[in-house]
Amino acid sequence: MTGPRAGWEAPVTVAELVNAGPLAGARMYGSGENPVHQVRIVDELSVFGTVAPHTAVVLIGTAASGGWAVEMATRRAWEQAAACVIAPAGGLSEGSGEVLAERLGVTLIFVDEDPLIVAVRVASAAARPEAARTQLVARCATRLAEAGPSARRVLGVLNAELPGTSVTLIDRYGRHLAGARAVDRPGIARLSTEAQGADGRGPDRDGPPEGGARAGGGVGARWSAEVEVPDLDGGVLGTLVAGGSSRSPGWPAAVRTVLRLAVAPLTAWAAQERLRASRDFALRRALAERLLADAQQEPGEPEEGGARSEAIALGWPVEGALTAYQVRPTAEAGDAALAGTLIAAAVGQVPVLPRGEGWAGWSALDPGELAERLRRCLRTMPWPCAAGIGARVEGLRSVEESLLGAEAAAFVAGPGTVARADRMGPAELLGALPTGVLRTPATVVLRPLLAVDKDGTLLETLAAVLDEGGALKAAERLGVHRNTITTRLERIKSAGFDLDDAATRLALQLACHVLLR
Repeated sequence: MTGPRAGWEAPVTVAELVNAGPLAGARMYGSGENPVHQVRIVDELSVFGTVAPHTAVVLIGTAASGGWAVEMATRRAWEQAAACVIAPAGGLSEGSGEVLAERLGVTLIFVDEDPLIVAVRVASAAARPEAARTQLVARCATRLAEAGPSARRVLGVLNAELPGTSVTLIDRYGRHLAGARAVDRPGIARLSTEAQGADGRGPDRDGPPEGGARAGGGVGARWSAEVEVPDLDGGVLGTLVAGGSSRSPGWPAAVRTVLRLAVAPLTAWAAQERLRASRDFALRRALAERLLADAQQEPGEPEEGGARSEAIALGWPVEGALTAYQVRPTAEAGDAALAGTLIAAAVGQVPVLPRGEGWAGWSALDPGELAERLRRCLRTMPWPCAAGIGARVEGLRSVEESLLGAEAAAFVAGPGTVARADRMGPAELLGALPTGVLRTPATVVLRPLLAVDKDGTLLETLAAVLDEGGALKAAERLGVHRNTITTRLERIKSAGFDLDDAATRLALQLACHVLLR
C-alpha cells in the first residue's frame, strides 16, 4: 500500500494495544515496542514450547495462579520471544512485575477484567490492525469536534489521544504556537493539505520508510511527521508536527491521519479570530500595541495563546523583513474603525493603530508593492489623505524605527500621494516637516539636553554628528578638533541619550532639525 494510509496493515504493537486499543486502562511494565502477530491463551506452563515469536500470551488457570507461576510464565515467554505477557491482577505484585519486566526485557501487562475477554479483543486487533487504528482515528475525530475552533484545545486533544507522541503547532516562522514545546524531527514525513483530494487522502508525499516514519533499525526508532495548516488567504498558517518513537510503521501513519483531521478546526480557529478582530478596532489596536511592547522585551519562547498567537491567526506578519506605513488625513478625518477597515482591505492582513495624526502599522510587503497598495487605499478613503512608508527593517524589535520614518514621510506627502522615506534624502525629508507642529514634542524629546546646554553648542554638535554620520565629519563641519566632538558626545550621553539605538537617533535628528531650523 502507498499513500497516507501506507503501513496501516502493519502489525499493532503492544504499546498501541495498551495506549489506544483494547488494553486501554491496563497497567503495562516494559517498553511495549514489540509487534503482536497473534494471541495464545496459556493455562499451563508446559505449553510454552509451542508459543511462536511475537505472540501475546494471556495467562489463565494454573499459569496465573500465584506470583511464582506468573514469574515462571514471564521467563518462558522471554525464551520464546513472545510479544508480551497478559496476566490477571493479583497474581503477582505489580512491584515485582515491574522489576521482572525490566530485568528480562519482556512487556508484562496486568488486567482487571476477565483474561479470556481480553484475549478475544486483542486477537481481533492483531488480526485486523487497520480496523483497530481506524477506531483510534474515529475517537480522535469525535474529540476534535468537541474541542471546537481553539488551537489550545485541539492540541490538547492530539497530545492526550496520541500516547507516546508529542504534537506541536508551529507558525510559518517555525515558532511554537500551541501544544508540546519541543518535538524531535529526525526524519520528517511532510504532507501538504493542498495535495489532498476530496476524500482527505492525498497522494503519497512521504519519505521512506512506509508510513512516513524512519522506524526501522531497532527499538524506539525516532520518527516524525508534518501536516501544513493553510490560512484563509491560501498561504500557510502553520504546521502540525508530531514525533515519537515506535517500531510500528502503522502508528506514524495513523498519527498523520489524525493530524489531517485537526486541520479543519485549526483553520476555523484562525477564521474566528480574524472575524472577531475585524469587528473590533479597539481589539486590533490593543493587540498591535502589545506586539510592539513585547518586541522590546528580552527574546524568548513566546507565550502560548499570547499576542503572537493571536497575530498569527489574523495573518499579521511578526518576523522577517517588515516595512511600516502611515496614512495621514490632510483634512478632518472621520471614524478610525472605518479607516482601519479600508486600509486592511487595500494593504492586506496588517495591524492598524492610531498614531500621531493618522493610522499606522507594518507589512511584510516590499516597499514598492506596499506603496502601490497604499495609493489604491488613498483613492477609497472618504477623506483626503496622504501616506508614508518607512525603511525596511528586520523584525518587530526594529519596526519602531520604520514607523518613525513612515510618519515623517507621510508629513512630506501631499493629498493622494505616497512618500517613501528610503527614497528621500535626510535634508529633503527633514526640511519638509511642519516645524510649528513638531516644536513642542521636539522640545520634550531634547529637554534633558537643553537643561545642561547653556550656549547651544551641545545641540549643534548633536545635530552635526547625526547629520554627518560620525564625529570626524561633524568636527570638520563645525571647525573644531575631533576630541572636542568626542567630549561633547560624552556630555550628551550623560544627559540620558542612547546614541547606539537607531530609533533614538532618528527621533533626536528630527528634534534637532526642528529646533535649529
